[in-house]
Amino acid sequence: MSSLGVPELREQVPEAGGLLIRNVSSPTLELYRPAPGTANGTAIIVAPGGGFVGLAYESEGTAVAEALSKHGITAFVLKYRTILSSGSPAMLPAIHLREMDLIMARAKSGVPLEVPRFAGEANAVIDGARAVELVRRHARGWEVDPQRIGMIGFSAGGYLAADLAIGDVATRPAFVGLIYGGLRTPVPADASPAFIAAAADDEFQPEDATLLHQAWRKAGVPAELHIYEHGGHGFGLKRHGTTSDHWLEEFLWWMQSRGLLPSAKDGQR
Repeated sequence: MSSLGVPELREQVPEAGGLLIRNVSSPTLELYRPAPGTANGTAIIVAPGGGFVGLAYESEGTAVAEALSKHGITAFVLKYRTILSSGSPAMLPAIHLREMDLIMARAKSGVPLEVPRFAGEANAVIDGARAVELVRRHARGWEVDPQRIGMIGFSAGGYLAADLAIGDVATRPAFVGLIYGGLRTPVPADASPAFIAAAADDEFQPEDATLLHQAWRKAGVPAELHIYEHGGHGFGLKRHGTTSDHWLEEFLWWMQSRGLLPSAKDGQR
């Protein structure tokens, strides 16, 4: 696995919701186990966003994993590889600036229907596939059912999760959460069931949640769609006083409906 040739950068960036990691050459998985005796057999790999340039590791990674573990889910934060960037988070790589220009133009025109693959997307998908394989391989030791390993991705991490959901069957998650991610096609009939959530006032991808839902439904794959009136792009677990504050609860309810979490009734038996 080739290195970017520079040290990994870890910085506290308030705009990114806390820890931002850039120049990642070596992918890792950070484990968040439920309290002893509470594991329910379901695992989720969390893929933070950051445009494949950086990773919003805290707000869309560790905070989410901690919240999931409180519900008996064995969670993993995926630190996937990024593209090379400068010493300042304000100075984005030229290739990513071109990608963002296209995304902003597309937000107004709707063209192209699907964003071309990002510069760092291929490596990130490889890292995501390896993460699925790793969790499956060690499932028993982590009290995980190998048939109940899912992935939730935010923004760029949502693209990653969608790529895996429609990709190689051998590394396809059992289910995915696509949180303000983007359209990826073609969707096969055996793609991963998807929970899709975004805000209507997302300035970068105002239509992608709807497009994802349409693509999944057209393929006959189970999917649930939540579009919140307000929340913008990158709401994560931050509280905005809007209905987007409740996406995690709705994701857990969706999981419960699919038999991935025990219901309150089950807990009373």
